[in-house]
Amino acid sequence: MQKKILIVDDHDDLSTVLTGEFSELGHLIKVAESRDEAVTFLEDENFDLIITDLDGEHLTDNGGDTDDGITCLPEAIPDSRSTIKAFKICVSNYKNNEFTEDELKNFVETTLNHKAKFVDQKEIVQNLREKIEFEIPSLISLMHGILDYLMKRVEKIGVVNSENSNLFIALDEAFVNAVKHGNKFDATKLLRITAEVSPKEARFTIEDEGEGFNVAEIPDPTNVENLFKTSGRGVLIIHNIMDEVRYNERGNRLEMIKKSENI
Repeated sequence: MQKKILIVDDHDDLSTVLTGEFSELGHLIKVAESRDEAVTFLEDENFDLIITDLDGEHLTDNGGDTDDGITCLPEAIPDSRSTIKAFKICVSNYKNNEFTEDELKNFVETTLNHKAKFVDQKEIVQNLREKIEFEIPSLISLMHGILDYLMKRVEKIGVVNSENSNLFIALDEAFVNAVKHGNKFDATKLLRITAEVSPKEARFTIEDEGEGFNVAEIPDPTNVENLFKTSGRGVLIIHNIMDEVRYNERGNRLEMIKKSENI
């Protein structure tokens, strides 16, 4: 079934590759060169998939309103001089009978594989702040491609050396917990993943649409009485690997910080 895809790209490199590849599969592609232009498209049309790859100068909202409520686009910023780069994949219309899991997995992995090929200049990376976001259905099959991409970016910007880091394990635990325990494998519920990466640190936020939980009520897996219980081990692993871990009051939003190994 034909999908409508909006690609927001201010360099043309990613949009050119993806437009060619997705058009060959019979999908309808529209391209915007800034956040403002994308907003005008979204006011008139609905899209199944939105892919955004913008520098700070093209994230600026010229209308002066940085909170327009359009969650499928990266948040607008007031300062066009920002060194931030924003990349986001948002699945805005996922239904099992219209958007198959394999089809969605192919969209996401194709996009990430092409995005990962673009080489950042060393002097840019050293001063870079990158915000990477995913707003996707709760599907375990999407996690590996996303995890692999995040690890490549974190290593590229210099936060960790993936060969010597357990960061992948912590992120995997957090993602699986959100899908399994948070959204209970309900693909109609969204998972929101955000990574804010700089040479200083990587800050990850995982938010599900589940009821949440009380972290204090999780059994201590190091207690002798709980040695054969599986609950609580994932949270312990995350705490042991990350430098900072915080849950919101509801318990459906996890924030984790990994400090750079090079500082």
